Amino acid sequence: MVLRMTTRVLPTPDIFASCPLDGNVLQFYAGTFEAVFVSLSPFIKTIGIDKSEFKPGTYPNRARVAANCEPVAWSEVALLTELPSISAVDIGIRTLIGGLKKELENQSYASAINALYETHNILPPLEGLFSDLLYDQILRSIQELGYEWLWIGDEFCTERKLRWIDDLKTQDDGLTRGRFNVFTPDKQLLWTIHWDSHFSFLCSSRQNLADIQTLTGLEGFFCEPSTEVYWSVR
Repeated sequence: MVLRMTTRVLPTPDIFASCPLDGNVLQFYAGTFEAVFVSLSPFIKTIGIDKSEFKPGTYPNRARVAANCEPVAWSEVALLTELPSISAVDIGIRTLIGGLKKELENQSYASAINALYETHNILPPLEGLFSDLLYDQILRSIQELGYEWLWIGDEFCTERKLRWIDDLKTQDDGLTRGRFNVFTPDKQLLWTIHWDSHFSFLCSSRQNLADIQTLTGLEGFFCEPSTEVYWSVR
């Protein structure tokens, strides 16, 4: 007689289709991906759209953001706010969303970033979501590597859908507006987002990621052996 468990426990997630919640990034992907690039989601400068719309209930869709906003690099934000580094920028925006333990927060960093809203019409990126301003660029760069199809998995990749890349671009943002894992059919490239962060992870061979970075000009960095998910406070 086989005894059945009543507690439902998800099976171990596929590493090629998942995101680490915490801890060392390269250790999490060891044996699956050679390299990981941290792509910083740009800040959003509103040009042809009122900044007051950027709030729950009225937040504009991807197409409107892409057509009416400009990306602002974290390095530029650091200069505008006189913060010492992109790590300080990360701490500031994590503080704004309550994403850090109290002892790691920095309210002065958060206030400096928050002030950009009034002085420069610059808003921070949303946490846990792919950047609307980078989305099509990254999809095009994946196509340049020779891919035409991508698997789209939900946050824990318990449900997956295979989609033609052109169908995933700005005109159709429904499938990838939440927290998703995007990976190639050959399991050689993953694009994933950490639920409480303002950046995404691109995981593949170092050459593939270097090619994507060259094609897109993404701001970010390659993970070192010591890089952790919460890299800015380590």
